[in-house]
Amino acid sequence: MRRPALYSSSNRPAPGAGDAETPPVSGEADAADAAPSRFPRLSRLATRLARHQLYLLWSVVGLLALLLAISFSSPLRNPARKLTQEDINAAVLKTLETTVLPSPGTRAYDTIIPSVVRITGSGKDKDSKEDKEHTSVGTGVVIVDKGIILTNLHVVQGAQTIKVTFADGLESTASITGVQPENDLAVLQAHKIPDDLIAATMRSTADLAPGDQVMAVGYPFGIGPSASQGVISGLKRNFRSPEGKQMMSNLIQFDAAANPGNSGGPLVTMDGEVIGIVTAIFNPNQQRSFVGIGFAVPIENAASAAGMPPF
Repeated sequence: MRRPALYSSSNRPAPGAGDAETPPVSGEADAADAAPSRFPRLSRLATRLARHQLYLLWSVVGLLALLLAISFSSPLRNPARKLTQEDINAAVLKTLETTVLPSPGTRAYDTIIPSVVRITGSGKDKDSKEDKEHTSVGTGVVIVDKGIILTNLHVVQGAQTIKVTFADGLESTASITGVQPENDLAVLQAHKIPDDLIAATMRSTADLAPGDQVMAVGYPFGIGPSASQGVISGLKRNFRSPEGKQMMSNLIQFDAAANPGNSGGPLVTMDGEVIGIVTAIFNPNQQRSFVGIGFAVPIENAASAAGMPPF
């Protein structure tokens, strides 16, 4: 008995009709499926790259900020080097090399000049047959800021009117309050004084020696105030007045220029401190001009004339 034919249940198309509908090769199908997905991947890659660049930019900015902070904070962590004595010495030396300092003489003059006064004594000349008025000009130095002045006795002796002119230009009459004839000294009290009157500083002569620099300040021939500088030529000198009427002893000999009018003025050190009162010049030619030898009364004697204690 013949078996019946068996047929598949699939509806397979007729030959020739399936050419257009032939199933694609698997590789081609994968490629077809993959083609549309390329663009999303590129987009995601670009996004990731942009994010990486942004992170890198901010990292650079952060690094720069950190470096800047460190540079500003480094002085706090590393304080300046401590000054040494060598640094100070170098700075002082540099200042001395580049700065013009006043001379010792200038400093001495500036120190003493506020205490120097011009003194004028006037009165009738007793030796003249005519009724003439005699005027003498000398110098004085303020030793107490209440207006007490030291000068030479011969500057004011016999004067009926004594006038003093202070450094600031103030003029005042004055009275003699004490004398010491053996040292040719007189003490004056000014009747009117400046508000800011400065008294001179006096210094002991105990440590003086020949060769020490000194300055004489006064009104030679009424010109001044004038200053002349020299040295101490000797100590404990004796001097007899030209008229031979008086012998003076224990004097300071100096060679700073002094002339008539310097009498009564201060002889000072380069610190501007008074060590003596100029009292005489040696005049072998009797011309009353300076020949290089002047004399001053030590300030210890002068101070005692004013009733001040010795040094």
